[in-house]
This record gives sequence, C-alpha cells and structure tokens, in this order.
Amino acid sequence: MLDIKFIRENSDVVKKACSLKNINLNLDEILRLDKEIVQLRQEEQAHLTSKNALTAKIPKASAEERPSLIQESKALDEKVKIIKPQIEKIEKELTDLMYLVPQIPSPKAPIGKDDGDNVEVKKWGELPKFDFTPLDHVQLLEKNNWADFERIAKVSGSRSYSLKNEMVLVELAMHRMAMDKLMSKGFTLVSVPAFAREEALYGTGHFPNGRDQAYFIPEQNVYLAGTAEVQINSLHAGEMLKESDLPLLYAGYSPCFRSEAGSYGRDVRGLIRVHQFMKVEQYILCKNDPTESERWHQILLETSEEIVKDLELPYRIVECCTGDMGAGKVRMYDVEAWVPSEQKYRETHSCSSLHDWQARRTNVRYRDNEGKVQYVHTLNNTAIATPRILVPFLENHQMADGKIRIPKALRPYLTGQEFIGK
Repeated sequence: MLDIKFIRENSDVVKKACSLKNINLNLDEILRLDKEIVQLRQEEQAHLTSKNALTAKIPKASAEERPSLIQESKALDEKVKIIKPQIEKIEKELTDLMYLVPQIPSPKAPIGKDDGDNVEVKKWGELPKFDFTPLDHVQLLEKNNWADFERIAKVSGSRSYSLKNEMVLVELAMHRMAMDKLMSKGFTLVSVPAFAREEALYGTGHFPNGRDQAYFIPEQNVYLAGTAEVQINSLHAGEMLKESDLPLLYAGYSPCFRSEAGSYGRDVRGLIRVHQFMKVEQYILCKNDPTESERWHQILLETSEEIVKDLELPYRIVECCTGDMGAGKVRMYDVEAWVPSEQKYRETHSCSSLHDWQARRTNVRYRDNEGKVQYVHTLNNTAIATPRILVPFLENHQMADGKIRIPKALRPYLTGQEFIGK
C-alpha cells in the first residue's frame, strides 16, 4: 500500500508503475474518491464547528433565544448523521482500491512483461555429465521406495505426495541445515501455525488478488497460508518499535499450502506444483532506508546461494522484470537450480524487497533517533522449500545404480552417510 498523499502528488509515477507491472487499475477513480472524502470531512467538520459554537451560546442565551439555538444544533447533528455513512461507504471503496495500488519498482529493475523478460545475472556450478541414462526424480523416488503418489492420491487427492524412508530424513536434514545456518547469522528461528486470519493475508499483499490460491476454513474463519511470511509480517502489526529494535531477523518454519489454481495440466508430475510443502522462510524488518534495505536484500540472496552451494546444485540467479515481480515488490531475484531431466533451471528461491508497502498495510512503525515516526521496510526470501528442492537434488546427485550421493555439508545431518539408496 502506498501513502495517499504520495499518490496525490505523484499520480503519473503510480500510473507508470501500474503499466510496468501489468496492473489494470483506475487511479483516477482513487483520486476522485479521495477528493470526495476530503470534501465530506471538511463539510462534516464545518457542521461540528458550528454546532460547538451554538452549544457554547445556549447557556448564556435568553429564554426566548434558547429554543431556536437548540433546534439549530439538532439540525446540524442530523446533517452530520447523514454525512457519516457517506464517508464510511466511500472510505470502504477507497480502501479496496488502495489495496490494489502497486509499489513503485526500483529504477534498477529490468522492464518487461513476464518471466520471459527476466535477466540472468549469475551462474554457478558445472552442469552434470552422465555416462549412463539418467532418471528423473519420480523414477529415482520409485526405484528406491522413497515416495508414494498413487495410493496417497486416493486418500488426499491430486497433487499430493508421501515421502518414505530415507527421503523423509533427507527432507528433515535440509531444513535443519538451513535453520542452523540462519541461526548462526543472527536470525530468530520461529515455527508458525499453518493458518492465518484474512487481515494477515491482506497485510502481505497475498489478498485481495491471489485469494484463489488460498484454502479457506470457514468454520474457524482462517486461511491456510502459503508461506510463513504471512504470519511473521503480522507479528508486530500495529506496534511502534524503536530504531534500536531494528533490524528484526526471522527464520519462519512452517507447513505451507497453495491451491495452484490456474495451473492445471502444467508441471504436475511428481513433486512439482504440489498443494502442501514445508518451508523455512527468511524475513527481515529493517529501517526505512533504501540503502539499508538494499544491503539486506543482498544478504538474503547470498544466504540462499550459500544453501544451494552447500547442496552442490548448479544454479543461476535471475532478476525479475517489472511484469513478473508482483505488485508489492521494489526489486526481486529468483534462484533457479538445474533440473537435468528437463534441461532447464527451476526456481527454488524467491528474494524480494518491498520497502514500506507491507508495513503500511499492517501499520508496523518505529520512532527513529530523531523522534520521527517511520514505517519499517520488509524483505523476504526462501531459505529452503521441500519437496521443490528435492527435484534438482535427486537428479543432479544420482549415480548409475540409482543411489544418491549426499553433499558433504549435508552429511552431518544424515549420520555421515555419503550415499543413500539401493
């Protein structure tokens, strides 16, 4: 969410941001509603001021004057009563539209329409060369009895999976490795519930757009969240922090749920595009300073790179263009790991800087050292998400006999094993 004052004074900038991010929004309607509210409030205040002046006169008025003064006061009360619901109605319309206003993208962000215009900024690692016919991740899982897809689908529906045996331990090992790294970097490790109230999803910007991606539990009036970002972003909602409290570094561990609406028929094999997954999410609240925010953005990105390197996976980094970064983002990078069976890179981490766009939605502020009230900046990035990362992990580390080589950094979390599998 942007400041309405900023929108009034920079409407051309905001309209350009809408265009760059492919957001169809009538900004002139927002400005019209804002102007109408200002006029109604001024009218309301004028009536209240007149009423207060009359009220002050009544005790000193003569018996003959008093009835007419009282009648005038009541008439002004009625006018205020008529205006109040008008203001409330227009405020609701304006708020609904304000939730759709995008953040202004960084001038450094590449301009483009969709992910085809994303810009590769880095590559790391050598792509594997196999002297045998490699298997894809589903074949490897089935060969080693590491997953069940068909039986669990009968129980839980499509896009479900059940990991088995050593693969359960590999998944846990990856999360533990990522958590240890984040704790060593000063992050506070938190586990969060799978569900959140509607206002928390508005707070991150997952709502109102994206509602079709969330599972709703009507009896409890809560939604299953697709990332711990949702819950962590609202942990300090409505709070006034001190500058000395910042930055706040969180590593959120949680089950995540996404309906994957609109993706039917695409990437549905095995562990790709499943409805439920586990994730450790990096989340930062820092000072309202673009330079400081950019520094933390790079730290988040570097931390994810370290994790992918620890897993010895070839990867690349792409900077997302304006049309692919999402409404709230100032700047965004994706880390993509190589998937041999598809001969392409697949996204494993998404690293975003949002400045004060989320903090304005959740009203998270701090008083700086000069006493000025500021909204915090927020940033997020994946640390590890499973089973997504298992796809490149299995395929890149497979051996001719179907076994999987365990990277050195992960071995301490798997009792020192160098290989797993039959």
